Amino acid sequence: MRAIQWQTAHPSSMSRIRITGGAWRSRLIRVADTPGLRPTPDRVRETLFNWLGQDLSGWHCLDLFAGSGILGFECASRGAAEVVLIERDRGAFHRLEENAALFDGERLRLIRADALEFATQSAETFDLLLLDPPYRQGWLERVMPLLPRLARPGMRVYAEAERRIDALGEWKTVKRGQAGQVFYHLLER
Repeated sequence: MRAIQWQTAHPSSMSRIRITGGAWRSRLIRVADTPGLRPTPDRVRETLFNWLGQDLSGWHCLDLFAGSGILGFECASRGAAEVVLIERDRGAFHRLEENAALFDGERLRLIRADALEFATQSAETFDLLLLDPPYRQGWLERVMPLLPRLARPGMRVYAEAERRIDALGEWKTVKRGQAGQVFYHLLER
């Protein structure tokens, strides 16, 4: 009886989110019970991949604030050649490792690191940069000067924020939407 009461009292510890498209469509990943973690809703992810196109074959993607990892898993599911997922929080990273073990590990590379340190030190470049940082902490403004060093020609940036964004440096918003209190944007150089 106690176990049932505990599960009811802590539903977020058991939460799952589904992959919306590609080879892994409808597969579920478990979400870490981490304060402030807010996985991108299904409807927003579906919109993002309608904007980008459903086939990301050959793309190199960076999920800089991976959290649940759902954005990165969606990219890999749609054929991305490599998806690098960066997460600093120990619990969220452990859950990312558990979820990644369920999929094709060759396309997923998990790194436990601070997002800014990785972006500053990485020599890699990417076709798509996913930015869904914790809100109200100035992360987008701190990442903005690092965008050119991460960019392959034509790199697109997807960003979620608590407010509308018109630009991040040289990248300008070309598409945007809002779901509840989440503002989401696709930016191009």
